[in-house]
Amino acid sequence: MAKEDALWYVIHTYSTYEYIVKDSLEKQIENNNLQDSIFDIKIPTDETLEEKANGKKKLVERKRIPSYVFLKMIYSDEIYQRVVRTNGVTGFVGPGGRPIPLTKDEVQKLGLEAGNVDTVDFIVGDEVQIMSGALESFTGKVTAIKFDVKKIVVNVEMFGRATDVEVDFSEVKKIDNHLVEEN
Repeated sequence: MAKEDALWYVIHTYSTYEYIVKDSLEKQIENNNLQDSIFDIKIPTDETLEEKANGKKKLVERKRIPSYVFLKMIYSDEIYQRVVRTNGVTGFVGPGGRPIPLTKDEVQKLGLEAGNVDTVDFIVGDEVQIMSGALESFTGKVTAIKFDVKKIVVNVEMFGRATDVEVDFSEVKKIDNHLVEEN
């Protein structure tokens, strides 16, 4: 079987154990040569602006779905046993703890895989608007395009100063500054 046959599954963890589970699984993959069975491990996060007691605002990363870790893998009884025996894992999500793979629609909604956005309609220096996420409605200039990870670096005005932020291709749209004003 090949990576194309791998599907996304959900495992439940003890509260706050998500990163411990991810690290443990990554070590198991490396130590037991499981690279042909488990291809990706993700903990979806969002960045949010939080105001601290002193009035200062800070960009904080929060888990989108606490106590859950997502695995892209080719299911087998051996992999199932290795995963459920990992410290901090309470089991797979599914009836009776038996894994059920996520649908393509669920994978897309959770943002586990970047969409098929291989081309963009903007270049460095273009003005763009962020359309979703914690920085929704912010506008700024493109300072870098990272095709390998399908992300764009946008310089936005935040807290009175220019700040570079990284967002997915799918989260921005180009602002058309070529509107002609008629008298």
